[in-house]
Amino acid sequence: MAERITSSEDSRRVALSFDIGGTFTDFVAVDVDSGEVVAQHKVLTNARFPARGVLRGWQDMAQAGLRGGDITYAVHSTTLVTNALIERKGALTVLLATRGFRDVLELARQQMYDIYDLFAPPPEPLIPRPLRLEIDERSDAAGQILLEPSPESIAAAVEVIRNSGATSVAIAFLHSYRNPTNEQLVARDVREALPEIAISISSTVAPVVGEYERTSTTAADAFTRPGVRDYLTELERALQDSGVTAPLFLMLSSGESASANTAREHPIRLLESGPAAGAMAAAYYGTLHGVADMLSLDMGGTTAKACVIEGGRPELAHVLEVARVRRFMAGSGLPVVTPVVDLIEIGAGGGSIARRDEIGLLRVGPDSAGADPGPACYGLGGTQPTVSDANLALGYLNPTNFLGGDIPLNRERAIAALGNLGSEMNLGADDIAWGIHRVVNENMAAAARVHIIERNRDPRDLTVIAFGGAGPAHAVPVARILGCRTVILPPGAGVASAFGALVTPVAFTAGRTRMLALHQADWDDLNATLSAIEAEARAEVRSAGVDDATAVVRRWADMRLEGQYHEISVDLPNGTLSAADLPQIQATFDAAYARQYGRVLTGLPIEALHWRVTVTGPDTSIGVHTQEVGDVDASAAITGEREARFHDGWQTTAIYDRAHLQAGMTFTGPAIIEEREATSVIGPGDEAVVATSGAIIVTLAGVATAAAAATGTEEQV
Repeated sequence: MAERITSSEDSRRVALSFDIGGTFTDFVAVDVDSGEVVAQHKVLTNARFPARGVLRGWQDMAQAGLRGGDITYAVHSTTLVTNALIERKGALTVLLATRGFRDVLELARQQMYDIYDLFAPPPEPLIPRPLRLEIDERSDAAGQILLEPSPESIAAAVEVIRNSGATSVAIAFLHSYRNPTNEQLVARDVREALPEIAISISSTVAPVVGEYERTSTTAADAFTRPGVRDYLTELERALQDSGVTAPLFLMLSSGESASANTAREHPIRLLESGPAAGAMAAAYYGTLHGVADMLSLDMGGTTAKACVIEGGRPELAHVLEVARVRRFMAGSGLPVVTPVVDLIEIGAGGGSIARRDEIGLLRVGPDSAGADPGPACYGLGGTQPTVSDANLALGYLNPTNFLGGDIPLNRERAIAALGNLGSEMNLGADDIAWGIHRVVNENMAAAARVHIIERNRDPRDLTVIAFGGAGPAHAVPVARILGCRTVILPPGAGVASAFGALVTPVAFTAGRTRMLALHQADWDDLNATLSAIEAEARAEVRSAGVDDATAVVRRWADMRLEGQYHEISVDLPNGTLSAADLPQIQATFDAAYARQYGRVLTGLPIEALHWRVTVTGPDTSIGVHTQEVGDVDASAAITGEREARFHDGWQTTAIYDRAHLQAGMTFTGPAIIEEREATSVIGPGDEAVVATSGAIIVTLAGVATAAAAATGTEEQV
């Protein structure tokens, strides 16, 4: 049950956010005017019927005193699209392709993702071969139509669609990113013949070069389109029936929010909805505390996500893989071209299962017990030892106060599960628990280190922002392994992803491919392309209620030096572009290139491939609720103590109630800070101070700044 909401006001303006994760569904309600969090809540995710989990959580909050009429803004982040692709539980879909290209989904890139395994299975296409149909049509690489779609081939395709029982159609023609006319004609004819069918066309979904990637993205969009449409319709209706009449917005993978209608029309944009919200929460709290460069560490019940944030803004990637045959092996999944916050997923969560591997070593994850049956300590049927079981055995978790007591934890079941694994490895339950804790921390640190170094950054330069249900319990040791000196634990860390959606403005990014060398650019054609992209993005934010006069436009392009393979994103000057802008574009490119690669190569022409425009509505994020600095003595927040294990062995550890920690309070670890949605663990000797925002800022003992570590001129802290 959510905590009782108290207010002296008859009415208030409240923004509501809810995030569906693999294990928990999180809720945050914030007073729009004061920035005060008026309610936060967490319930187990209903994997089969996620909307029911949302309604259950909302009903808990309503019973605690929150009224539907108070809600003026509702935003949602979800794993619906990701789960549909991973579990292959989408719509029966037909692909219409240019004659001779029906098998592009199966031919893929013709590359082995594991060169040491000749029998490594390729990812199975979302659309089986009998439902991949050919249309007589053709355009050339410049977009000139060589053959208009044959009416006979369209009619034959319609008949197959009708007889197959398919509910969705993907249309992906050769070179349609240059000229969408043929795709649009076929879509029109199919829709006239089959009015109820859902249709995705590649020139709208992913108007970029790369036939396989574009077709794969369109297939994924079509595969998930009916499910997203039905889910959002059901969710909107259920919320309205519950008294929440505010319009529903969705968090996009790009770290932008959009109307529910935009989400229906662009379902593939929801692919990394929840993780993107978490990264935006980290950027918000980092900026609030004067930190520009940070590592976001979001550890939930199923996975952990790490994201490097530079200059207060997470970088965007434009291609990611989903539904991998081997979860963490690049190339084994389906490529999707869509704007997405550039983060890395790690198989480490509270539900990650520990086992003895084939060579006798302890292995943790990537598979998870999830919400059903869950860790052994949940008492819901799980019997395998997990990270949560280890944390309970190590004394970090309070068995009677997990989720405020809604889910009492069974220590005996946890010890039994750990003991079974321990017997296989000739270790006691406590030692197995400590091993699980250390292994999962090393796994997260190793993955995060690669992610950071690939961006030409030193991990020691970054501040860790940790959240998620399990993140605050692991952040300090992970930071120590990375050499990071400071960890920020935001208030409501257990539901921070839901909070992140509330600090994200309405926005939309559109783009398309135009490959050209800048010194040979046709500037009139390029300006026309940028205008068309901007018009598309403006139309989407306008549909969400954003006035054109208040919108902010950012234009950029993916560029590279001639002959190179990888591109970097470069901001473009405002206004009409011409050859006179080349020196400014060159300087911006050189600066971005130097940040990425550490040096600048001169004398080579610049090529641009993908042109993009983001249109952002006015900043509607909630205000910052701050506290007055008071007594520095934190002893008043201590509720007791218990034995917990750290590197130096078992230690008597003070337990703090986070609700009673006030701005200015300081304390030294070891310490455990409990709140309903998360538990924070601070190591021996680490110094903690409570900021006016309510965040706990931890300075790690024995860790120097990057500059001090490099020069040896300063003492370690």
